Amino acid sequence: MKNNLYKQIIATVGAIVVLASCNKTLDLLPTNDVTSATVYADANGYRQAFAKVYASYALTGNAGPAGNGDIQGIDEGTSDFLRLYWKAQELSTDEAVVSWGDPGIQDFHNMNWSASNPMLTGLYYRCYYQITLANDFIRQSADANVASKGITGVDAEAIKKYRAEARFLRAYQYAVLMDLFGNIPFVTDAEALGSVMPKQRTRAQIFAYVESELRAIDADLVDARRNEYGRADKAAAWALLARLYLNAQVYTGTARNTDAATYAKRVLDAGYTLISDYTKLMRADNNVNTSEFILTINYDGLRTQNWGGTTFLAHAPVGGNMVAAQFGVDGGWGGLRTTTGLSSKFPDLTGTADKRSQFHTSGQSADINDLTKFTDGYAITKYRNLNMNGTPGKNLTWVDIDFPIFRSAEMNLVYAEAVLRGGTGDAGTALTYVNALRTRAGASTITASQLNLDFILDERARELYWEGFRRTDLIRYNRFVESSYLWPWKGGVRGGTNVDAFRRLYPIPSADISSNPNLVQNTGY
Repeated sequence: MKNNLYKQIIATVGAIVVLASCNKTLDLLPTNDVTSATVYADANGYRQAFAKVYASYALTGNAGPAGNGDIQGIDEGTSDFLRLYWKAQELSTDEAVVSWGDPGIQDFHNMNWSASNPMLTGLYYRCYYQITLANDFIRQSADANVASKGITGVDAEAIKKYRAEARFLRAYQYAVLMDLFGNIPFVTDAEALGSVMPKQRTRAQIFAYVESELRAIDADLVDARRNEYGRADKAAAWALLARLYLNAQVYTGTARNTDAATYAKRVLDAGYTLISDYTKLMRADNNVNTSEFILTINYDGLRTQNWGGTTFLAHAPVGGNMVAAQFGVDGGWGGLRTTTGLSSKFPDLTGTADKRSQFHTSGQSADINDLTKFTDGYAITKYRNLNMNGTPGKNLTWVDIDFPIFRSAEMNLVYAEAVLRGGTGDAGTALTYVNALRTRAGASTITASQLNLDFILDERARELYWEGFRRTDLIRYNRFVESSYLWPWKGGVRGGTNVDAFRRLYPIPSADISSNPNLVQNTGY
């Protein structure tokens, strides 16, 4: 049984739930009369509140899959963080298309979204909701507040660790917002809940803040690979720093490739190793993949039921003549597929020459004539609600697959790319890291002469597809909006076309712009 902290949620944590309203943007208010003094009365109360900070990544509300959502203005079933983030990062690229007609969902692949897109609005508020939960816990867990409750000794030390993790989770959400929206409103635990209209900070300022936070909490985080599964440790902070530094040129205008290589290697040197079988990464019992997974969003078919997360990633790609039972689910949603932009990067579609090639082609066409037709485009079979022995997960509707926010394979590729971009490091080590991924996949190894930036971008697609990286990767390589790299239906044109440069950033939701005079909309929207 998975035994991570935020699957122990009980009703008491509802006392700190806040509501992100699209009418009173970022004016986050408690939803009931239970006060913080009640919630944070003792060490157990702190643990329950801390559990809610983590749980907000895997749950959409306090009443199960529907009925009491955290976020207003969006259907609760689509308000899950991972589901929204995945759409923004994958549907806007060559890696994914969707057949559904939900309001705003086709805007991603057509690259014609607006500031009123409901999916982007939901994602924006979900991120700030999670920041608000973290801010409240950080504020309440200050040393003076803890001492005032008479909490000392082991309990006080545990709360100090919780506080460092809450700061990490807040930093992670700010990193996500910075990547997606650029210049964003900024609020921390220093401001009382709902007391200020947040001011906007530049992307570079947010980058500097996230960097400083991650470095500041290093001493208080649990050592790498020593924390409870599903909770952040030092390696998670290092992994986020490595990811940030790799994209620093985009975020700040200054490359930080040596730092990216340094932190990626620090993670790898902490003892992480690849699991032996790539096809078992996204299975119902993948919580045992602790040698590779650095930090996960943990899902449980009985205790974290919502219509997003890996439930979305397991059901939505199943349709056509696919048999739902072969994926451990009770039915397919007939939505997600991919384009030839991804499938063409593999030597074959059967997985014979590269096990990472996980496509369903029977009854599906490679070419996409109609984005809304499920059988146009190959289906992806990467996420299966099956245990590694082939038995189904605990629930055929809501799945057990944990989602890795960070896994060590990404760090292999970060190190290699950073060195190729001029960062201080060892070229031989970079080659070894890349070939380790290819050997695990049963693919042919490469030579030093074959290792270049173009190869790394394609290798990231082969290794990390449908894990929420592609938009950021294409922007870093100047291939997201540009005509130099096209894919089917990019920009709403069957053969693909370039789009306006301002599409590198998503718009700040119009609801927030209209309600907060401190904000300036991104160019082009």
